[in-house]
Amino acid sequence: MLYGAFDVGGTSIKYGVVDEQGSIVFKSHMATETRAGGPAVVKQIKTVTTALKDMYALTGIAISTAGQIDNREGKVVHATESIPGYTGLPIKRELEKACQLPVVVDNDVNCAALGEYWKGAAQGTENFLCMTLGTGIGGSIVDVGEIYTGASFSAGEFGHMTLYPNGKSCPCGDKGCYEMYASSRALEERAQEYWKRGVSLPKLFEEARNGEKTAELMIDRWVSDVALGIKTLVHVFNPPLLVIGGGVSAQGDFLLNKVKKQVFAHIMPSFQRSLQLKMAENGNEANLQGAVFQWIAANGSERSF
Repeated sequence: MLYGAFDVGGTSIKYGVVDEQGSIVFKSHMATETRAGGPAVVKQIKTVTTALKDMYALTGIAISTAGQIDNREGKVVHATESIPGYTGLPIKRELEKACQLPVVVDNDVNCAALGEYWKGAAQGTENFLCMTLGTGIGGSIVDVGEIYTGASFSAGEFGHMTLYPNGKSCPCGDKGCYEMYASSRALEERAQEYWKRGVSLPKLFEEARNGEKTAELMIDRWVSDVALGIKTLVHVFNPPLLVIGGGVSAQGDFLLNKVKKQVFAHIMPSFQRSLQLKMAENGNEANLQGAVFQWIAANGSERSF
């Protein structure tokens, strides 16, 4: 069986066709029409789905998207204005009516976590946390192979733990939130403030790898903030595994070893013995795979591991 899969972000919509073993047989992407608002974004998905149905015999549609998502109703509970008018959209109902296929919708970090569980860094681990470091910080709690959603489908907002009381103002309305200091955007802003020019994160990490001391010191100070948030998560959840995703996961062992050193310096010994930290392995493909994983789980088909 084949599934149309979409990963909807504020900048781009990545999409493809995924089989029941989790292999991606086709993928592409397009710019998200954010300025036109949420309904226009859903229309983009409808248009691509129609084209995919002409090429493949699709069994269903699986959506990974930014925002807090009611994954039972396939509805956006809350989203920022990065996609205006997205909050409240009944994506599942709209797409099923237009495309005549069963649809499942879930939050993008939840899908990333399940993609890593199915085909990536968390294979064989039934309980773990996944955290993505990007423009903000997203989180997901996997309990016995399923997403813990919380009372209002909003669990896992790791980025809004308070790191520094009365610190930087956050778009959520509070101050000192974790994502204002430990997101990849926060690292990029530190570099820009220091050098008074735009600095790409791949370039910053490349310089640090090549021995540029200022670049490495900047990364180390950022990692210190990343580790403080992980310390809290580890002491609250006592997970056997925490998977770190987002664009910085491409830095592999160079970054992972720095994070490990800082985290293990802060957590109690009893937590150290049972904890693994890993970088995500599947990048953006994990979101597509995780969305399909959710579709299969919701519709009762057999999963292949």
